[in-house]
Order: sequence, then C-alpha cells, then structure tokens
Amino acid sequence: MKILISPAKSLDYTTEIPTTTISKPIFLKEAKKINNELKSKTPMDLMDLMKISSTLADLNWNRNQHRHFVQSDNDQSDFRQAIYAFNGDVYVGLDAYSLKDSQLEDLQSRVRILSGLYGYLRPFDAIEPYRLEMGTKLPVDQASNLYEFWKPILANSLNKELKSSELVVNLASNEYFSSIDTKVLKGQLVIPEFKELRDGKLKTISFYAKKARGMMVRYILDKKVESVDDLKKFNVDGYGFCEAESKGNKLVFTR
Repeated sequence: MKILISPAKSLDYTTEIPTTTISKPIFLKEAKKINNELKSKTPMDLMDLMKISSTLADLNWNRNQHRHFVQSDNDQSDFRQAIYAFNGDVYVGLDAYSLKDSQLEDLQSRVRILSGLYGYLRPFDAIEPYRLEMGTKLPVDQASNLYEFWKPILANSLNKELKSSELVVNLASNEYFSSIDTKVLKGQLVIPEFKELRDGKLKTISFYAKKARGMMVRYILDKKVESVDDLKKFNVDGYGFCEAESKGNKLVFTR
C-alpha cells in the first residue's frame, strides 16, 4: 500500500526528533532545477507569484538563495526529516512523534508526501525549510507550471514501487493529487473523504478533513491495514464509514 498526503505550510525545525533515521530525496536533480528558477525571482516576484506577504517573501527569497540540498544520507546540517518538518493539521492527526520504533520502517515504506519542490518525499527524506505550493504557476524548462513539470514524473516513479493490485490511498488535497497522472497509475486507487453533519447536511470542513486524513494514516499504520474492507473499519474520533455516500473509488466517512 502507498499513502499519498500533502505537505504543510507551517514547519517545525525545533522539536526534538525521536529517531536518527534519515534518507535522501529521490528527485534532487529536479528540485535543484526548480530552485534555480526560484533563485532568479526577487522578493517582489515571490510576493506576486506565491501571493504571500513581504515578510514571507523575504524569508523565502533567503531560503531559495542559500538552499544547497542534502549531499549524502549523513548530511544533517540545516535539514530535518520531512515527516517531522511539516507541522500542519494532517501531521497533528498522524502524530509521527509517538509512533513506535517498530512502525518506522512501515511509515517509510508506505507514505509519500507530495511536494511542489521535491515532487514527492518519503517520510525520512531530509529537507531544508521551503515554501512552494504545487499550484504555483512557476515555469520550469518547457513546462508552464509545476503540474506540467511533475505530472510525467511522479506517477511513473510510483509505478516502479507498486504491484499491479496494490492499494494507493489518496489522502492528499486536490491541489497536490492533481500532480499525479491517474491514467497511467498502477494499483487500486482509493480516495477517502471526511464529512461532518451540520444543520442536517453533510459538509466537508477543511480543518477537520485535514486532521482526519492524518488520523487515517495513523490508523493504517497502527492496524496494519492492507485492504479496502480494512480501511472501511476506520472509526477514529467519531468517524464511521457511510455506504450510502460512497461511490466508486470514493470512501466517505461521516460523523
């Protein structure tokens, strides 16, 4: 099984890391190419391109200029494993810090974090602080944006890891999952959705849905989930599988 999740804008490079396990990102060549484009942008350019404040533009301009990328598996200066670097709602729900040592290999094997800069990351891939959303309209080579740049690469790379019948559980946002060419993707794609009952109607509320995605990743790891039927048993924090709302490869969980 492969589990796709999104990165987070908020980062944590201070909390003590519970493991020394570290790996090198797969698409460093491509990431360097993207960063070269970013380095050519002024802070004002970044403000316009990324729709961010002048303070954030200055911060990320400085990051772009000085990013040197991991050189080896032992190079840990200015780096942090991706699963501990990202600090958004998905990662709160997952709570990787409390995983048992015996679960870390499974985490590294199953989870893939989609990324505008790095393509996708394994949990223990070492990364420097960055900000680059997948929807950013940044031309790279012949591609007019990051979707065009990454789409031919990511699904083909995932396919090398997948068996033909293996589950691919998409817990990423639409913005990030759109970088995957599903027409060529092997395996059985499953897309969980999380909805809340509000005023008699089921609604997707972003904050709760993001946290639920993380909780489902944790559930898969804790319960060693391997099948769709096992996935339907997800019952964390009041959620339950809703057969009536689920159609095709979409599994809807409500509370």
